[in-house]
Amino acid sequence: MPGATLVRPPPVDPSKSPMETVLELRTLSDIGPDTFTNARELWHPPGARGVYGGAVIAQCLAAAQETVPTPSPENNQAVFLIHSMHCYFVLAGDASIPILYHVERVREGKSFLTRTVQARQRGKCIFTTTLSFMRENSGGESTVDHGWDVPEGAREGLDNIIQGQLDGDDEDAGPNGVESQGPFISKVLGIANKQSPHPQERKPQAWVKCRGTISPSGGQHAHLAALAYMSDSWFIGTVSRVHGLSRAGHVLYNQNFPSTAEYSARQPEASKNTLKTPDGAKIGMMVSLDHTIYFHRPREVKADQWMCTQMQTPWSGQGRGLVEQRIWNKEGRLVASCYQEGLVRLQQKSGPGSKSRL
Repeated sequence: MPGATLVRPPPVDPSKSPMETVLELRTLSDIGPDTFTNARELWHPPGARGVYGGAVIAQCLAAAQETVPTPSPENNQAVFLIHSMHCYFVLAGDASIPILYHVERVREGKSFLTRTVQARQRGKCIFTTTLSFMRENSGGESTVDHGWDVPEGAREGLDNIIQGQLDGDDEDAGPNGVESQGPFISKVLGIANKQSPHPQERKPQAWVKCRGTISPSGGQHAHLAALAYMSDSWFIGTVSRVHGLSRAGHVLYNQNFPSTAEYSARQPEASKNTLKTPDGAKIGMMVSLDHTIYFHRPREVKADQWMCTQMQTPWSGQGRGLVEQRIWNKEGRLVASCYQEGLVRLQQKSGPGSKSRL
């Protein structure tokens, strides 16, 4: 009979963080080289079409990291860390059966390594990604440096969190199918530029971190996989948030934005990019299509410490939406940028062809 995992889940290691437990893999050398599977059942969010995408993203990264050479005299003690991964969601993952992760070693260079990973169920690819790893310090001693600063007001939000004045977890910190609590915590700050008539200017902000402390045995690879896991939290949902749209009777973030008519009255000469969503519109379907992460400073990612995230959506239309996310560490350094495109379909009037389908 099919099961959530291919082998019996191992006992929980109390020395590891909940995130490490959730993302644990098992090697399947008897099935094939560089083949892995999930050690525990993956979370299927309520109402979602399949397993939480961040878990598959993170486990693909973890599987690829298992094939990266460790420092040795043969490679002059080289350390390779992920700097980019480009992903496509192909089919919805089924939480009730195992996922097989097949890693291909595409390239072994002096400064860069390339891997592809396919996540498969029932003999079909459900997710695919290409990853690039860069050798640390291969850019030279002198480099060109710049990066976005932490958003204004976010630092004050962190102070409030530390002082216990900002409560409430995000929805994605709920049960994941195994743990009684999700593996990370999210503290919502709200939306910057909330009253802007342009949805593309509204920017949801939050502070996030793993529960507990990532173990020394997990090392930097565990911190990077954890960031990948958290990066998918409500990502494409940014489109709904900035429009104040509801789904299944729930208004995301309880925005209560002014109506389209009110915006039109305020902005009679508004640009072509002004809000055009019909009044009373509701989301019929939201599905992620692709996901990209650029790890700018992989060594400075500390996922068990607070990290600031800010999302915004530069465009939506034709039943799709594009979202971008910036992630800063506690010290205010921009450590990652993420991008995602997904289906964002409104509920249509009843009639032929009105049902949402892929």
